[in-house]
Amino acid sequence: MVQSAKAPGLVNIYAMDDQELEALLKSLGSQRFRAKQIREWVYDRNTHDFDNMFNLPKKLRHQLQLAARVGDMHVQDEQLSRDGTRKRLWRLNDGQLIESVLMPYKDNRRTACISSQVGCAMGCSFCATGQMGYKRQLTATEIFEQAARFSAELRAEDQRLSNVVFMGMGEPFRNFDAVMSAARRIRSELGIGSRHITFSTVGLVPEIRKFADICAEEGLEIKLAISLHAATDEARGAMMPVNRKYPIEQLIDACRYYVERSGRRISFEWALIAGQNDGVEEARELADLLRGLKAHVNLIPLNPTKGFGGETTGAANAQRFVQVLNKAGLSATVRVRRGIDIDAGCGQLADKNAGTDDAKERTKQLLRDAKERTQQRTGRTPGEGAESPVAHTE
Repeated sequence: MVQSAKAPGLVNIYAMDDQELEALLKSLGSQRFRAKQIREWVYDRNTHDFDNMFNLPKKLRHQLQLAARVGDMHVQDEQLSRDGTRKRLWRLNDGQLIESVLMPYKDNRRTACISSQVGCAMGCSFCATGQMGYKRQLTATEIFEQAARFSAELRAEDQRLSNVVFMGMGEPFRNFDAVMSAARRIRSELGIGSRHITFSTVGLVPEIRKFADICAEEGLEIKLAISLHAATDEARGAMMPVNRKYPIEQLIDACRYYVERSGRRISFEWALIAGQNDGVEEARELADLLRGLKAHVNLIPLNPTKGFGGETTGAANAQRFVQVLNKAGLSATVRVRRGIDIDAGCGQLADKNAGTDDAKERTKQLLRDAKERTQQRTGRTPGEGAESPVAHTE
């Protein structure tokens, strides 16, 4: 499914606040109240063609066709999962591609997962977007429009968008100002409260502290999630290059600062990779690392990509990991997998051909080397403690 684009020189309705839209209408010789009508068509009825906004005068509809456009994103491709998850590939006006996902849940939540960059420079080995490399920043309007489009589609069906997570393509804190601007508009214009918005970061320490200060000063309750995936510098550095700049000790210090300044719990994301970071030893290391921190761990069964050689952990190992963390007093749950029958993982639809067998083997070897270094440092053998995962009470 491909939608045609309007000329990029036209003003974008999604980029305009009420005052700017009213000013546009005034310049066209129209009344201010028409702004409310246009916004209702766009935000509540999911209408992008001015000719279909039937309560506007015909002359105004023609003027708007010549002066404005509704949106900068055009559907390039879409996949629908058996569980209702909708994965969408957007083509931007410059031809770049980004992804968004809409996930429905049985409790009537409707969560949009949106992108903040075209590609990503963080280079996380298990992430399809990281394998693509970085292209450019998204504007605040391009970020906001992803959520606004899903919101309008749901409203047209008498439903509502309830949650927005910045967990799509890109590192949100590498595009800090645009992400903050988009989040504020999501709150004010889409009516989604701060507690239902989540930022996810690989662990950019200065930006975490900056975000903590903003939350404290403005009373923002936007949630923060840290993409962690390993509890030692050796293991995390093998998967996530950012760890070489901001080692785990610095990262956890920044996380404690966020909790102290915001008063909110912080989440840690942990992609469970079979035989790499899903064992009892890794669970104990994680529990030790987060001890005393107001935190929750989201365990995510790996969504395999073509450029990464890791495999998804089994359900039994995932539950054993949860038991170890719970035994240590740490809140943890296994995230429900969504869209597993489609390319729902970040970057997969945009880059289906990413990765080679050589890349997979290099990644496996890096993880094996890191695990061996950790075992040498701790003095524990690979199988130690595995027979009784919940008996360890350190």
